Amino acid sequence: MAIKTTVVGSYPTPHWLIGDTSRTTLRDAIMVVLKTQELAGIDLLADGELNRFDPSHPETNGMIDYFVRQLEGIRTRLSVAELQRFRSMPALQYRADAAGLVVGQIEEGTLNLVRDWEFVRPLTRHPLKFTCTGPHMLSKVLMDRHYGSPRGVCLGVARVLKQHLQMINADVIQIDEANISGHPEDTEWALQGINMVLEGITGERAVHICFGNYGGQTVQKGLWKDLLPYLNGLNANHVVLEFARRGFDELEVLKDLDPKIGIGIGVVDIKDTSIESPDQIAKRIEHAASVLGVDRIRYVHPDCGFWMLQRSVADGKMHSLVAGRNLFAGKQ
Repeated sequence: MAIKTTVVGSYPTPHWLIGDTSRTTLRDAIMVVLKTQELAGIDLLADGELNRFDPSHPETNGMIDYFVRQLEGIRTRLSVAELQRFRSMPALQYRADAAGLVVGQIEEGTLNLVRDWEFVRPLTRHPLKFTCTGPHMLSKVLMDRHYGSPRGVCLGVARVLKQHLQMINADVIQIDEANISGHPEDTEWALQGINMVLEGITGERAVHICFGNYGGQTVQKGLWKDLLPYLNGLNANHVVLEFARRGFDELEVLKDLDPKIGIGIGVVDIKDTSIESPDQIAKRIEHAASVLGVDRIRYVHPDCGFWMLQRSVADGKMHSLVAGRNLFAGKQ
């Protein structure tokens, strides 16, 4: 099976979209993102997550707040005392404010992921993935006054996400979890939540894990070996993992990954504004293949989303990704 190229999800927000959020302008912006990927030769496209972008909180590109603000049972206006409580939580000090406070059973509210998908699907004939923030990550940025445990919050979120994603027929649905990398102690209940979501997906199921990209900063500290029980417990078809920024010394760990789970290797560093050469990309793929075997690698991709970069840099990195993959493939 040939190694395919993909992106993780987000793309730099075009300047002309900020301040004009009409559906027509948004549609035009997403078409630009998709066409840019098509011209670069990316095999599996993503919509750039532009409909989630919140200019008032650009550090996360809408990855958190787009979901939290629409879910019923979560209050996003917090008192001074509640904010002080949040700021005393050391694991969340990278955020200035809490995403919200859970005050009742989590319900879908105004969240409508099916509508988001149906808005994008007609804009390209190429294979297309749909991305969604995972239940563990969302639960970890919320304070709780209802469920009494992080597990309860996680499962509450998971139930809603499953209801939505089971109605989406994307080529690939990717669940993004960027907090578990620093908290392997959450594995048992985090797996329960994400597998609830994955089991509702009828198409190809992917899970993206990185070590954080909050305002372009690495947030989580951890090792892939500590996450192996979590990875092996996933009901996923493939994983989408960060490696370029961290280096490739930990690749050996993935030899113990369940063979039924395909591997996606991050070979583009999205926290570096320099554009890798195709030769650099090819050598990174070649090294990964020498460690894991070329048949184990399903995808090559950036470490995470492109949203913090200039468009010219993101576009250059995509062209190098495809050219590097092609250079590697030509040697096989």
